[in-house]
Parts: sequence; C-alpha cells; structure tokens
Amino acid sequence: MDSTGAIVLIGALFIIMFGMGLTLSPADFARVVKYPKAIILGLVNQLILLPLIGFSLAYFMHLEPSLAVGLMILAACPGGATSNLITHLAKGDTALSVSLTAIASILTIFTIPIIISFSLNYFMASDQSVQLDVAKVFGQLLVIIVIPVSLGMWIRSKREAFADKMERPVKIASALVLALVIVGILIKEKANVLSYFEQAGLASLALNLATMFVGFLSAKLFKLSNAQTLTISIESGIQNGTMAIGIATIALSAASMAIPAAIYSLIMFATGFAIILVGTGGSSKAIRESQH
Repeated sequence: MDSTGAIVLIGALFIIMFGMGLTLSPADFARVVKYPKAIILGLVNQLILLPLIGFSLAYFMHLEPSLAVGLMILAACPGGATSNLITHLAKGDTALSVSLTAIASILTIFTIPIIISFSLNYFMASDQSVQLDVAKVFGQLLVIIVIPVSLGMWIRSKREAFADKMERPVKIASALVLALVIVGILIKEKANVLSYFEQAGLASLALNLATMFVGFLSAKLFKLSNAQTLTISIESGIQNGTMAIGIATIALSAASMAIPAAIYSLIMFATGFAIILVGTGGSSKAIRESQH
C-alpha cells in the first residue's frame, strides 16, 4: 500500500476506534464484576478459540500461505464497533457486547503480535520477504486503539451529549472509508482477485459461521440468558475486518494478506443481517408469548 493509502486507512481506524471510545465509560470495563461468567466466556472464545478455528481452517483447507496468514490476522482481530451495532439491532445484551469489545480491544494489543508472529513462522517459513517487527506492530496498535479510544472516552466524560450526537456520523464516516479501502485493495489485486475469492471466500465465510456457532453453543452450555447467548455468538463470530486490513497492508505491507479480511467484510453484512432477523424474531415471539 502506498503512503497515501496507508494514511487513509490509519485515519479510518482512528475514526472507528474514536467512535467506539465515544460510546464507552469506565463502567463498561468494570462490568466484568457484574457478568463474570459471560465476560470470561466471551474473551476465551475471542482470544483463544477464534484463532484456533482460524488456524484449523487455514491448515485443512490448504490455503495459499499469504491467505492463510491473512485469515489468521482476521481471527486475531475480534469484535469492534460493528459487533456492538449488530448486537443492538438484534436485541442482544448491548452492555455485555460493549464491555467485551472494550476489554478485548486492550488485550489484543498483546495477543495480535503473538498470533501473527506464529502464523508467519508456520505458514511462510520459507518466505523471508515478509517480516514482522513486533515492537512496531505493538506501537501501531497503541496508536490506533488506546489513543483514540481513550480520547473518545475522555470526551464522553466531559461532553456526553456531544458524544451521543457524534456517534452516528462517526459510524457512517468509518463505513464509507472502509468501503473505499476494500475497493482499493480489490483494484490493486484485480489480477488475482477471482483466484483469491475462490480460495479465501469459503474460508472467510466458514470462519464467520463456525465461530458464531461455537459462541452460541458455549453460551448455551454455560446456561447464559437468551440475550447473552445471542451476544456471545455475535462477539465470537464478528471480526474487526478494518483492523485486520490495516495490519496486513500497513504493518506487513502485504495487500494479498488483506484479501480474507476484505472478503469477510462483505460477507459480514449478510450474516449480520441474518442474525439480526433471528434476534428480532425471537424478541417478538417472546413478547407475544408474555401477553398470553
């Protein structure tokens, strides 16, 4: 990615994480005390099971090395503002969703470099053209996660009405920039895009569906409420595609590694819409049953 594209993407990531910060308060981080079982289960799914499922798919589907690493980068970037929005629209537990996103966003500063380093060594051991500077990635994650989130939270603490007013415009702006970034990646890789879709399209979809199913199953196993079960399913299956694209194109300078995340970002809207229909349908049914 050229310097202009990198600046645009960094700006998009900053806006997205700033927007998320505008919705957060210290209570969101403290909520782990109120919902320890749900929070811990969600974090285990996001930070441990999600990368394991991603690795299994990349290995057994025999993905091309760069696409395998790209899928692992995607699996290393859970949650994000999109999962909060989908949870809200699906009538899930929005407070739980926001808390999971807040906590996971901080923890991934440490887990993302570990997962990517392992993936590069495993899938691209013979290719020395892509190197991971762990300190550089760690620094970049601090800049695009901690600083904008902290700034957003600080503004919310001082001007809550302004934060509420800015939430929607920031989400729209970030969605538009993400769309432009995806189009740019697809144009740059146009010679290989059909091949990449054939190889990574199914893997990206499988990652999305498998992790949602695991989230649903684990929440049911631990007897969480219906709203919490829906939330854990969404938080386990909805990845931060923008973050994954940023890491692949900026930290690793490998546009091909961003393809799984770009494809996933398109798939996510379809599966997200489906789960919203399931959630709202279930809520309507519960309301009707309570009236009888």
